[in-house]
Amino acid sequence: MIGAVLAGGRGRRFGGDKLLFKISGKPLILYTIERLEKAEGIDEIVLVASRENAEKLERLGYGVVIDELLVGPMGGIYTALSLGDAFVVAGDMPLLVPEFVDFIIERFYLEKKPACVPRWSNGYLEPLHAAYLREFRSFLGEKIKSGRYAINRAIRESEACYIEIESLPEEWRESFFNVNTREDLERIRGIRERVL
Repeated sequence: MIGAVLAGGRGRRFGGDKLLFKISGKPLILYTIERLEKAEGIDEIVLVASRENAEKLERLGYGVVIDELLVGPMGGIYTALSLGDAFVVAGDMPLLVPEFVDFIIERFYLEKKPACVPRWSNGYLEPLHAAYLREFRSFLGEKIKSGRYAINRAIRESEACYIEIESLPEEWRESFFNVNTREDLERIRGIRERVL
């Protein structure tokens, strides 16, 4: 199982390249990577980057694959699946819970579905905290070819397995937290002593 970290976003709301923004001397994306590495079900970490930020990310010492499509998260997932089954996360998720990642991977292999995705009771999905089968790539390829780039819709149209979030330990929910603005960094600073 590849741990695929999507790192192609432009960070418009953040006002700069947030993934390389340093928190206590360490780039934000490294917090995400290090927590993903702690998941026992992850064999290798790969960063999915745009051509413009690939070189900077390569300096972190991990494998980098280029998302040539640049159609949002769907393109990143499509690119990651060229390497094999993948657990996909966004690079700005520094509070990932390794046990939660392993829980999803375990369910993924048990259910043998094209994707295993956490779902809230209101139907909202967490596609950037989910496991995908390599073969799901051809399904995504069809969507991309026809100009339909909404990953949530693609998941709903597939035979995905869903993990009901409300039935899980409440502390696992911070695994979904992602940094969009500089104000969000304050939240990380506040809980870094406990979590990071």
